[in-house]
Amino acid sequence: MKNSIDGAKNPRESQLIFSNRSLWLLIWPLLVEQLLQITLGMADIAMVSSLGEAAVGGVSLVDQINVLITQVFAALATGGAVVCSQYIGAKRKDMADESARQLLYTVTIFSLALLLFGLVFYRQILSLVFGKIEADVMQNSRLYFLITLFAMPGIALYSAAAALFRAQGNSRVSMAIALLVNALNIGGNAIMIYGLKCGVEGVAVPTLVSRTAAALVLLVKLYRVKPSTSSAKAYSGEISIRGLMRFHVEWSLVFKILKIGIPNGIENSAFQIGKILVLSLIATFGTGAIAANATANTLAALEVLPGASAGLALLTVVGQCIGAGKKEQAVYYTKKIMLFTYAGFWLLNIPFLVFSKQILAGLYSMSGDTLTLAWYMTLAHGIFGLLIWPLSFTLPNSLRAAGDAAFTMIVSFVSMWSIRVGISYVFKYTGIFGLVGFMKWPLSFCALGVWFAMILDWVLRSFFFVLRFARGSWKNKRVV
Repeated sequence: MKNSIDGAKNPRESQLIFSNRSLWLLIWPLLVEQLLQITLGMADIAMVSSLGEAAVGGVSLVDQINVLITQVFAALATGGAVVCSQYIGAKRKDMADESARQLLYTVTIFSLALLLFGLVFYRQILSLVFGKIEADVMQNSRLYFLITLFAMPGIALYSAAAALFRAQGNSRVSMAIALLVNALNIGGNAIMIYGLKCGVEGVAVPTLVSRTAAALVLLVKLYRVKPSTSSAKAYSGEISIRGLMRFHVEWSLVFKILKIGIPNGIENSAFQIGKILVLSLIATFGTGAIAANATANTLAALEVLPGASAGLALLTVVGQCIGAGKKEQAVYYTKKIMLFTYAGFWLLNIPFLVFSKQILAGLYSMSGDTLTLAWYMTLAHGIFGLLIWPLSFTLPNSLRAAGDAAFTMIVSFVSMWSIRVGISYVFKYTGIFGLVGFMKWPLSFCALGVWFAMILDWVLRSFFFVLRFARGSWKNKRVV
């Protein structure tokens, strides 16, 4: 069989940048890391649920804002990771190292600016986003938001440093640090909530401590890597941030990072703002709807675990392939990893969906109607996720890794606001076209309309992302 790298659909193993073993060594720690993050979210909500639905509502509402901010940091981290991975693929260690330093400067400055802004305007932000909500929910929201604001610099640096390790193909480090975060966070929650009898601050303070500690450990590990003196041929792909304290801005590299980071940030921000907007809509259906939505979201994150992990792997794999000029390998690995993603989705979700109601009842303290609503949300998300979630959210990471972030931004922005947000309001004012009245459901069940609109959003995204990938123009968007 003829197997030139740039023309073969199935190149020989010896010709590939990543062997099957190296792919597995990249992906399995990402699976564990994502599982740890999901477990942490589930533990937070489960522990807070012991404080009552008002506490769950307050934490879950603010977490939507915090996720928005974290996604901005993740977008910048993705920009830096793509640039670094492409330089690693091109075997240009000096530029990979410098790009890493510029990424850390960028996220630090941005996080400090957000911290200051949040401290000054936190009351106005919460009132603007959530409007008139129950007084006890708002009180919990304000306290939780103020404390978690101080975690932002740590979260930003943690996101960036973990992304740099993944760009090297070393996902085991970020997995180990995720273990540290879980231990500090869950242990701190238990001590403060059950031992010290704290309220929502019992969840917020451990978040601050764990993220700051994780960022410091990752930065030390990056700093301890010595600058390489070996030839490009022998370059192992390690990144060093030696010289970080000699602050200087390399605008050309910052612009490369922002070329990916800004569209990705706009995409993520628009996505999260849309989620916050529909969450404020959910809030109008009562505290039960807020609590059901929060708990269903934690299980929904578990349902998409294979896709989230594979998406992170694609950033590294496709980025290095494009940097090395191996475009067809980028296509080959994308298809291979997408097959893994779908296999993982079906293996995980079929048994999970069968026992989802029992899982919800065992983990969370909720009333009967709230539990049923959370179960319906979980079922809808899981069933349709088996079919189209990977095409909507895993596949576009190949486009981003190649530098085609502007396209994914446009599609995501249009789909989010026209379908997920727009149709959510249509469902609200029509009672999901009369379904709520027909089924004689309580008002809180109107929140299901948001989840149905979300599925329609997936359909539109997946159509455009598959079309873009098939046409192949994304392979020519290299940023280095």
